[in-house]
Amino acid sequence: MKKIILMGRSECGKTTLTQALRGEQINYQKTQYMNHYDLIIDTPGEYAENKVLAGALALYAYEADVVGLLLSATEQYSLYSPNITSLVNREVIGIVTQIDQPDANTARAMEWLKLTGCKKIFFVSACTGEGIDKLLNYLNENEQAEQ
Repeated sequence: MKKIILMGRSECGKTTLTQALRGEQINYQKTQYMNHYDLIIDTPGEYAENKVLAGALALYAYEADVVGLLLSATEQYSLYSPNITSLVNREVIGIVTQIDQPDANTARAMEWLKLTGCKKIFFVSACTGEGIDKLLNYLNENEQAEQ
């Protein structure tokens, strides 16, 4: 299974997605520091929001096989610069979160992630479980091909 680092602004759903991917009960908790799990690195949103801390994300990205850029479907703006994926020598995927919210605009979030350079974009709701299986299947692709 590929190891993934989840990046995005505060409250976009990184920790909730981490819990869903690990099959845990969803329990809101504020991420204060880099959390390393078996195959997931959960990062604090402040690291993506503050350029002084952003360098840590670049360093931690080298510990993962895949970088996951999270963007909530309820966002009014994108935190990410165009073509930012070119700065990383790992595969970068887009993950649109909170797709179950009444004010979700998944098309807008997808367009913003495409502008970053993401070729693969997943749509998930950690609360309802929608899309979690597709993301897990993607993370398991190499393992299944070897069997």
